Amino acid sequence: MIAVLQRVAQARVEVSGHVVGAIGPGLLVLVCAERGDTEAEAERLLAKILKLRIFSDEAGKMNRSVQDLDGQGRCGGLLVVSQFTLAADTAGGNRPSFTQAAAPDDGRRLYEHFVARARVQHPEVATGQFAADMQVHLVNDGPVTIPMRMAPAAA
Repeated sequence: MIAVLQRVAQARVEVSGHVVGAIGPGLLVLVCAERGDTEAEAERLLAKILKLRIFSDEAGKMNRSVQDLDGQGRCGGLLVVSQFTLAADTAGGNRPSFTQAAAPDDGRRLYEHFVARARVQHPEVATGQFAADMQVHLVNDGPVTIPMRMAPAAA
């Protein structure tokens, strides 16, 4: 699975002019399932995201996770948005290929699994709408943008 994390002061997703998900300080997580991905990759990716220390401590060092945003146990929000275009292959010409993206049914299943697990493990989770034409509004904090790829676990 692929994710792009953006540390945000705030973010929201609109569909047809209506807000479907919004957070204050936290992480905007753009997520893409690729062919062959499983629930195990989704869970490992989520675990890494929740523990990734990309929020500043009192000394200004990136030393806090979204689960301890302010050092006082206050969690930041997660806004999880499906984005199959993260699987783009731009090597062959000027039109990206998306053949590595999971089929729509598999992509939806893995996205929904990721969100369901996030809601069990984190107190504030908002989402976009799978396969919708979404407008994502954000105030990137830093800016801090982190790309991540979770490969299948070695057998």
